[in-house]
Amino acid sequence: MRIHSDSFEHRQRLPVEFAAGRATADGFGFAPNRNPHLAWDDVPEGTRSFALLCIDPDVPTVPEMVGKQGVLIPSDQPRCDFVHWAMADIPAAVREIAAGSCSDGVVAHGKPDPAGPAGSRQGLNDYTGWFAAAPSMSGDWLGYDGPFPPPNDLRLHRYFFRVFALDVDKLPLPEKFTAADVFAAMHAHVLEEATIYGTYSLNPSVEG
Repeated sequence: MRIHSDSFEHRQRLPVEFAAGRATADGFGFAPNRNPHLAWDDVPEGTRSFALLCIDPDVPTVPEMVGKQGVLIPSDQPRCDFVHWAMADIPAAVREIAAGSCSDGVVAHGKPDPAGPAGSRQGLNDYTGWFAAAPSMSGDWLGYDGPFPPPNDLRLHRYFFRVFALDVDKLPLPEKFTAADVFAAMHAHVLEEATIYGTYSLNPSVEG
């Protein structure tokens, strides 16, 4: 199975259009937050549905340093995953997701009913936990919400878009599911996987 995008090149920078955060004249703010175009082919025989995940594995593990004035997060600090998108039960006939068709703008408290392919279900992304203590933003962040890496981070972040071909029509998932739920539910049901990644940073000193 293969995956590609008309929105960005594999291993290259994601355009700001597909990010949640961007640099502004007075610091940093929200970006257009549109989902990128994705398309896949060479699907294995027996595919009955797809799952889609977008994960940043380069997130700092010391949250107190994030955005702290006068502090730079070293590139060698241990990192963890941050989920930007979790979608399941994508019908087997679907081969493409258009740019901006599932997300177009940042919605305070999260999108209550994000768009997606008919029959698909969208789960919680990790902005749900990140904004949990912020009354102006807290809520269930469903569907795609793009990159907003710490502007004081010295590591270039990578965003992996992973499509899984599955041998089941639907996954047994809770109503408000996470990427972890998807991984658990699709265990032993994955026929093939295809992956592409783009990069992003809000630190002007970070190249790549």
